[in-house]
Amino acid sequence: MKIMKRIGAVVTLLFALSLMALAHGNEKHVMGKVTSVSDTSITVETTAKKSVTLEVSDKTKFEKGGSPATLKDLKVGDKVVIHADASGAKLVANEVHFGAKAKSMEGIQGMDGMDHK
Repeated sequence: MKIMKRIGAVVTLLFALSLMALAHGNEKHVMGKVTSVSDTSITVETTAKKSVTLEVSDKTKFEKGGSPATLKDLKVGDKVVIHADASGAKLVANEVHFGAKAKSMEGIQGMDGMDHK
């Protein structure tokens, strides 16, 4: 009976992990320093020294140092971690983290300073 419970627990864990991977989907993580901010986009120089422009929408969430923020709070020079969806050839920001929280993630690097799946 213990073996059946363990097998059930392992299957449940694997299922939960696979759902988490699917939820992450095509999401990209862009990390670096803000070089430009407009009402519709953010341009970031990634940790790999590439320039990446992401669109922002009314659904984009902003967080500064762990507290809710707005696009107007984001400044050129801020270090950011941005979670974005690929939509064709463009990236659309879902979440933009900056301030103390983003600085604490400096050592973390996705593929080529940008992608993380």
